Amino acid sequence: MKRRDLLKGGAAAAVAAGASTLAAPAIAQQRIEITVVSTWPRDFPGLGTGAQRFAQRLIDMSDGRFAVTYFAAGERVGAFDSFDEVASGNAQIYHAADYYWKGKHPAWAYFTSVPFGLTYTEINAWIRFGGGQALWDELAADSGLKNLMCGNTGVQMGGWFRKEMNSADDFKGLKMRIPGLGGDVLSKLGASPVSLPGGQIYENLISGAIDATEWVGPWNDAAMKFYEAAKYYYYPGMHEPGAMLAAGINKDFWEGLSTADKAIIEAATSMENDVMMAEYNAKNGASLVKLINEQGVQLRKFGDDIYDSFGQAAEQVFAETVAHSDLARRVHESFVQARTEVGGWTKISDQEYLRQRNRVLGV
Repeated sequence: MKRRDLLKGGAAAAVAAGASTLAAPAIAQQRIEITVVSTWPRDFPGLGTGAQRFAQRLIDMSDGRFAVTYFAAGERVGAFDSFDEVASGNAQIYHAADYYWKGKHPAWAYFTSVPFGLTYTEINAWIRFGGGQALWDELAADSGLKNLMCGNTGVQMGGWFRKEMNSADDFKGLKMRIPGLGGDVLSKLGASPVSLPGGQIYENLISGAIDATEWVGPWNDAAMKFYEAAKYYYYPGMHEPGAMLAAGINKDFWEGLSTADKAIIEAATSMENDVMMAEYNAKNGASLVKLINEQGVQLRKFGDDIYDSFGQAAEQVFAETVAHSDLARRVHESFVQARTEVGGWTKISDQEYLRQRNRVLGV
């Protein structure tokens, strides 16, 4: 046999051996069962469909190796029971707004949105590069969780009201569905905040059990038909300027995953964080036009005096939150630093550009 034929044969054998060696781990990888529970109704636009899209993406990105079963609110556990379902290990991942858990620790609110808080771009900067993720990890670890960003609804509307809101006094005695620290702010103004999952808001508003509600924005709110009970639609919402949603993962499950599998989940959550915000931005404007032109909704802007009252009440709420614990204090201080530094840049970049662009174009 000629030397070059021998070398060719050896190379071919090496390639064949290498191919089988590389393929073996993929074949050996076993399916991973994942149960996802959420706080949203099935097929609900944006929130529900985003959670379902995230669950499907886990399947697709793992080429089916992640065997994911998705349960909407009420299908396996109640919406607000999803936290305990995952923390206990009965399910592996929840999709929710983490401010729902502020009764467990007030710092949870910061990892969805707080009054006078961060916009979508600002909270992304805080979580990824401003120390937010490390603080979130510390908070979540106490409950046996690992949490990641998994969606955002952007700046939310102020809410639906049966009457015009002309001053802060109009909030006295008002029963309003509003969770998180935003609800605590309104309580300082004499309102009675009520925390309800999305699927229960309409019936309570129609029946008169609540006088007003906030939810998300025009696209979602139109689907909920709140305009059938309340015609005054106020903006902007001080309570959720960039409502970040979360994938809460059971910590033991997370730590048992390979580095590659963790990367798949991180990529899926990050993609949904981007896609959901894009979808809301694309659909809110057209939905608002329809609400006004087809449903007779009256668009109103909160006056400066009302916003000033919101601000004063928010400072009281923050003072109480900081006093809760060392962790709450550190989360708040980190949040404030991001609001100052990132917000300062936003003011002279995005905000100032948009002001000038809209002035020139008459938008």
